[in-house]
Amino acid sequence: MQLSYNPLYPSIDDLIKKAKSKIPKFAFEYMDGGCNEDVNLYKNTKEIRDVELKPFYLRAHTDAKLNTELFGHVYDAPFGVSPIGLQGLVWPNAPEILAKAAYKHNIPFILSTVSTSSIERIGELTEGKAWFQLYHPAENEIRDKIIDRVEEAGYPVLVILSDVPTFGYRPRDIRNGLAMPPRMTLKNIIQIIGRPEWALKTLYHGQPSFASMKPYMPENLNMKQLGQFMNATFSGRLNEQKIAAIRERWKGKLVIKGIASEEDTEMAIRLGLDGIIVSNHGGRQLDPGQSAIKSLHPIAEKYSKRIKIMMDSGLRSGPDIARTLASGADFTFLGRSFMYAVAALGEEGGDHIISSLKVQLKQVMDQICSSQISDLKNHLIK
Repeated sequence: MQLSYNPLYPSIDDLIKKAKSKIPKFAFEYMDGGCNEDVNLYKNTKEIRDVELKPFYLRAHTDAKLNTELFGHVYDAPFGVSPIGLQGLVWPNAPEILAKAAYKHNIPFILSTVSTSSIERIGELTEGKAWFQLYHPAENEIRDKIIDRVEEAGYPVLVILSDVPTFGYRPRDIRNGLAMPPRMTLKNIIQIIGRPEWALKTLYHGQPSFASMKPYMPENLNMKQLGQFMNATFSGRLNEQKIAAIRERWKGKLVIKGIASEEDTEMAIRLGLDGIIVSNHGGRQLDPGQSAIKSLHPIAEKYSKRIKIMMDSGLRSGPDIARTLASGADFTFLGRSFMYAVAALGEEGGDHIISSLKVQLKQVMDQICSSQISDLKNHLIK
């Protein structure tokens, strides 16, 4: 596949600047912010970039290949699109833009339970190759209905979310009226007027809503009622019994996202899960916690031969992907980088960011003399 990206936006910083100019402040801050004082938000990326790789310049080298096998499927690159809630708030139709780009480039797209496109629509766009992330419902009946829909749509991988037992304390969202229950303020309306392209596209695609949850929601909820419904519908804290029940029902590959300890990794293995995603929810849940890369190191060292280990949180670029894979991850996911690209470039954003990340990662691998993804671990400077 010919890789092409917009040369006006070669870096994430370029995309961030452009995105900030195109979407309302409340939407940008929802996407960009962490929790509390944003300590872990910034620590995530900083501590990934503390990882150093050793180059070998005098060895024979063949062209670097990005192909990566995961759960029986060979992806064209070792990264995918993290699940993100309310994607359509950031940019209208964002989940469909990213799902189509991921399918085109043969990388995984994970749809969140609380995103703005439905299980069925994303399944159709990706020919059943997307993954689905489950926020655990309070009622087992809704859980089972969602899982059945995911199976019918052909998704090969179900991802259980573990790191939202409570909603993070996010000052930006509180100020902007995006906490539960949400509210639209005069300030937000003025921001929308100042972003006419975003406003017109939102008008065209419709107000963003929790599309996958529509079958279980009463009609014509106002914003306060919506917040009450969401709070009542989801029970974020997992336990052994809840995970075991899902493992028994779901016959495909089962992954748990939000793992940050050896103890939770042990339980995931014991319960027969196929993979874990080491993550701290992009720094949006626990400010005093470790960065994701710090959590990854001991988990990868101890359990790499017993379960597939993936990571998200803090990755922004091709070199970040290389550092994370060298640190022991089998695969990586990025969230904000994809959303910055779509907010900046609209329909072109998905193709742009995937192409850019592939080019950046391959350059690093060719530079350090690593011909395949599995070899990156041999370049880690400990």
